[in-house]
Amino acid sequence: MRTQLLEGTNIEIHSKIKTGNIKHVVFDFDGTISLIRDGWQNVMVPLMVEFLQTETDTSETHEVIESIVVEFVDRLTGKQTIYQMIQLSEEIEKRGGKPKDPLVYKDAYNQRLLPIVEQRISDLAEGKLSAGSLRVPMVMEFLQSLHGLGLKCYLASGTDVEFVKNEAELLGVAKYFNGGIYGALREYKKFSKAMVIQKILTDFGLSGSELLIIGDGYVEIENAIAVGAIAVGVASVEENIYNMNVDKRERLLRAGADIIIPDFSDGDQLLEYLFKGL
Repeated sequence: MRTQLLEGTNIEIHSKIKTGNIKHVVFDFDGTISLIRDGWQNVMVPLMVEFLQTETDTSETHEVIESIVVEFVDRLTGKQTIYQMIQLSEEIEKRGGKPKDPLVYKDAYNQRLLPIVEQRISDLAEGKLSAGSLRVPMVMEFLQSLHGLGLKCYLASGTDVEFVKNEAELLGVAKYFNGGIYGALREYKKFSKAMVIQKILTDFGLSGSELLIIGDGYVEIENAIAVGAIAVGVASVEENIYNMNVDKRERLLRAGADIIIPDFSDGDQLLEYLFKGL
């Protein structure tokens, strides 16, 4: 079908979907609900460049290494963080270095990012920041509407599960995920968004149109399309100095998103469409 903009909204309809059947909803977290980690790329990229320069004898310039890191960090965004660290290990090995366990690099990244996250959390607790300023616009109201409709909601994130649970509580959204909150594990092969989705389908015997998946990354959108679920891509704005995710909308479309929204400002109209169609 031709792309259609719902009248009076910023909701883009890109595929014809079966409406009115949704019973379960899976959300991504960072960039879909939370902005607490906004700018994380500004921490990850320099750290990886540093490791590539200190753990190899590469003659590549800083600019060349940085461009390589930006490419794979951007490409792997949406998967668990460990996969970016696995790629870092491979890049170090390519250049004659002896990489550490990817978990070591992941821990180093978390150690650098956490002070920034903790400062935002502290500012939130002291009233210097509002919870609303750290949430994607109108997502709280959207979650409240889903709750009012009696839908079962789940949170599935590539960020470590203990951080996701804590940050969801701080943002006031944890209570809406009556289906559970899931995130990355140190034993990373025991978790993926696809595994969470498949478990929901199996446990409840769902057909695709009974499951709605909402996220700002291509991973969860591809996961949705793979099982015939309805996929809503959130083309939210994220700040980073490397201009990553500037093509977020296009990437979500390439992944197969049925619907694209910039945020949840038109949440009521989105729900009306999902449950009643046009």
